[in-house]
Amino acid sequence: MNFLEAKRLVDGFAGGPPLPFLFALSGSAEPFDLYLRAAAAKHGRSAAVSLLPFNTLAQSLRRDPDIGVTEVFLLLPWDFAPETDWRSGVPDRVDDVAVRKAAESIGSLLARRLGARILYLPAALPPLFADPAQDTAFSAWLQSLAIGLGARVLPPESFSLAGYFSSGCPVGGKWIGSVAESAVDLAISARPEPKKVLVTDLDNVVWSGGIAEDGFDGVHFEPHGRGYPHFVYQGFLKRLRSEGILLAAVSRNDADVAVAPFRTTRMILREDDFVAIIASYHAKSAQITELASRLNLGLDAFVFVDDNPVEITEVSLALPAVRCVPFPQHADGLAAFFSDATALFGRREITAEDRERTAMYRRRLEGIAPSALSGADISRFLKDLDMRLTINDRSDGDRTRVVQLINKTNQFNLNGRRVTDQDVAAVLDAGGRLYGASLADRTGSHGEIMASLVDSNGVITAFVLSCRVFQRRAEYAFLAWLLAQPAPPAALGWAPTPRNEPFAQFLRELAGEAPAGERVVSFDAAAARERFAPDLDLFTLSAP
Repeated sequence: MNFLEAKRLVDGFAGGPPLPFLFALSGSAEPFDLYLRAAAAKHGRSAAVSLLPFNTLAQSLRRDPDIGVTEVFLLLPWDFAPETDWRSGVPDRVDDVAVRKAAESIGSLLARRLGARILYLPAALPPLFADPAQDTAFSAWLQSLAIGLGARVLPPESFSLAGYFSSGCPVGGKWIGSVAESAVDLAISARPEPKKVLVTDLDNVVWSGGIAEDGFDGVHFEPHGRGYPHFVYQGFLKRLRSEGILLAAVSRNDADVAVAPFRTTRMILREDDFVAIIASYHAKSAQITELASRLNLGLDAFVFVDDNPVEITEVSLALPAVRCVPFPQHADGLAAFFSDATALFGRREITAEDRERTAMYRRRLEGIAPSALSGADISRFLKDLDMRLTINDRSDGDRTRVVQLINKTNQFNLNGRRVTDQDVAAVLDAGGRLYGASLADRTGSHGEIMASLVDSNGVITAFVLSCRVFQRRAEYAFLAWLLAQPAPPAALGWAPTPRNEPFAQFLRELAGEAPAGERVVSFDAAAARERFAPDLDLFTLSAP
């Protein structure tokens, strides 16, 4: 729709039912006025459009919306991240963690405006980071954030940098008509549907701690101490379930381990509060996709909650229609978290059918098996985590922590064997080597996360990795480093256990097999070193 067409429509329109709405953007909105009225006339409506003053969108988002007023937001990257605004110039330095946190806070404000309709224009960004690929990843992350809020994405070419510089209007002249039509379509459309399914992680979300490593008695969910945030979260999930929201869980655990806590009487939640509890070591996006298929629901009906930024990113990239909400790392973030989540599921009335919905869908999901499909490529995100892997030779000196790690770790564990300090000393006295590794990233330190014992014959007899750093590929980087050392190992003392499927998957990549019984498994050290060498690039490495 060009200017002449818009003017002809408005001049020839005899009038119709009013269509009041607020059209909000941070740039200049005046060029849209005629086109919005013309687009409404196409629908037989008389547009009564309110526009925000220039550059007041941020302040408007922090005010409560007017009851009954339809809001249509035209958002650009800089509405989430002011550092990306071309009119402010190229920033000297951008803190990736801080800018993402600020963008998520804007997303939280929008999520609470239940009547908001959103258009997102993925405009090109000014250079922010030293690595252009990081700019691309950040741009994609912003778009995923907008999509998670239910945004309709506009063509990137509708952005005009020249027009934005000259008039403050970010939309090119020939695109204003079509953008106005999209805005009116949203203003006329029904309020966005509330979400229907909440998929939650378990460890450090439903309870504090890792159930596979700490055991049921080592995790916390009580109304005191470490358990308090998780006690409140369980109560929130129980309420959602009573209101007809479907609950599901996806967890990197074995099925019997993940389900066991819900079969006790000590927690608020029970197994039958969930339509499914899916435990596997495959991509969580694949499990959510399978759930959506079996439930016959669109992915835009799903909310995913996890405390791990790696898992949040994997699902966001693979399934942009799913709304991903990080579980807060600290109790101070709980109030905002619950406010956001409540807004996503908001509904005005609850029927008897709503309250019976979980039981109905549980029957539909009986026997659901985990999906082995791969997930999104998160290597770019991992690189941006600024991970620092420190490898320590523990063959001499204090080795208490690495021995504890070998004896505590169950899932990524070469053979499940428990060792004493004397056992380790005997291997070292015979010419073996003991290594530990610690990990830190932009979120903080994860401490000592890995241990490996290599005997004098070049056989790895112990190799463990803490489950809290799954998916960061630290085990691959460590092995690539180890295999580049003089006299590298070329075999592992493997034994399957009821809990070490994650190591079995790793072994299949390394050696092509994970035998059903206990065995020394040989592998091609040179080929493995070459295959895993790219994983070293994900880390800043410190090694002896």
